[in-house]
Amino acid sequence: MRYIIVLLMCLTLSSCSKFLEEYTRDLKYAENADDLNKLMIGEGFLNTLSLSIYSQSTMGELTSETGFIAPWLHVMDDDCEQFVADFVETSQATPLYMLSGFHNWAQAPAVNILNMTWEESTWRKLYKRTGALNAIIFQASKLAENGDQSDLLKHLRGEAYFLRAYYYFMLQNIYGSPYRKSTAATDPGVPLKVSEKIEDNFFSRDPNQKVYDQIIADLQMAAGLLDGYNPNTKIRIGIAAVKALQSRVYLYTEQYDKVIDAAKDFETMGYSLVNLNQFVSGSNFTSRASTETIFTMGTNVMPAVFMNDSLSRWNGDDNRASAFKSSVNLMDSYDPSDLRLNAFFDRATKSRSWIPAKYRTWRTYNDPDQVSCIFSFRLAEVVLNRAEALAMSGADGEARTELQKLRVMRFNNADISQLPQGNQALVEFIREERRRELCFEGHRWFDLRRYAVNSKYPLPSSFTIKHPAYRYDAQSNTHTQIGNYVLKSIAEDGAAWQVPIPDYAIEFNRGSLTNPVRNVRQLQP
Repeated sequence: MRYIIVLLMCLTLSSCSKFLEEYTRDLKYAENADDLNKLMIGEGFLNTLSLSIYSQSTMGELTSETGFIAPWLHVMDDDCEQFVADFVETSQATPLYMLSGFHNWAQAPAVNILNMTWEESTWRKLYKRTGALNAIIFQASKLAENGDQSDLLKHLRGEAYFLRAYYYFMLQNIYGSPYRKSTAATDPGVPLKVSEKIEDNFFSRDPNQKVYDQIIADLQMAAGLLDGYNPNTKIRIGIAAVKALQSRVYLYTEQYDKVIDAAKDFETMGYSLVNLNQFVSGSNFTSRASTETIFTMGTNVMPAVFMNDSLSRWNGDDNRASAFKSSVNLMDSYDPSDLRLNAFFDRATKSRSWIPAKYRTWRTYNDPDQVSCIFSFRLAEVVLNRAEALAMSGADGEARTELQKLRVMRFNNADISQLPQGNQALVEFIREERRRELCFEGHRWFDLRRYAVNSKYPLPSSFTIKHPAYRYDAQSNTHTQIGNYVLKSIAEDGAAWQVPIPDYAIEFNRGSLTNPVRNVRQLQP
């Protein structure tokens, strides 16, 4: 069962057989829908962590089984920059010291400031859940065949198909090459396994098209099983979440007619956009109770990656930062009258730097209203998916009307006449509006990848991301910029546009899994 072992790996290989024995025993006793529901909660969904942040050292449990999932996803794109002030001991597990390899697109990104390798665990955590879902789907199908026609079992099956599709979508967009319509049948994606059966073989990358075909098929199954159903909680899955993910997947694969179809009727299901003209300063924009929130699971890691420069005076963390902040490039993209500046961001206490703050209560322990910064869906994305699909289909007037639904809720003077008239200009405007609206929700890195290979309007070959780098001077207690790390276009720097599969998976599969070779990255002016 080599594949299951590598994908459901525990912390060491020696512990895996015990884990699998326990997991098999759990399935043996899953004799009804209630038993499967307990397994789904424990093994299918992502767990939520409790955060209470009073120091710069927030990445201490980055590699643990219950630790953060992919906090580095927020620091690779052009929405963030280093945030440095004073000096923090290099022995501290700060966001900057732990995640700089990802921020600077290093050859081996999971290396800290002391040049020590840490185990990147997102691969293992997501594949572990796909393995559990394979077994749950199999067992649930058997129960249905044996006569269980309960709504609970039907909904569990829908949730399982949705989650498996979602995890493969995330794995594909993190570790696989971007979906290029013309070459998807041969471009390398991630290993795909949807059977619960034990297989005595090693696995390699499957083509992008095969992975996406499975994602789409799973979502179609989920849609049929969850049709007409939306739960009374945002942490379980209903038809709205399925349609939201379908609209995203179809957008990525350039099936624009299907995006338009999947992204309709959300208002009739009770969802509505938040009017920022009524936003109360200091409150959370994102929350489970929000009329925009469709589904969420997992933790909001933003407070642990993008921190204030004055956390606590009593322990010395005053006017000190070793983390990340919103980039100048992103902040300059907002119009001064944009109400999102107040709702989506905060100012650092000392430097007044911009910090993302859609979820603001970073001192609240175990906040029951927390929304994940990666694994969540809200109505604004669905509206933008539909607007982009309409524009890419040439329906400019309908695209502007759809986009205006969002803009009237984000400005107090938005007028549809302000929107571009030409098709390409409108598409580019929607992309920028998507950046402004969905920043720090796990979208930007994925979006840049798909824009780069879009068959109609690809990013220009001159597109680059620049991340400033600094040197600390102890005598003056200041940081001086010494250059930039630069990521070039996918055509020139393609390997750096996907996260390397971790060494533990490659080694266990005896080389059948491979990574494209990343360039050595040097500081540029």
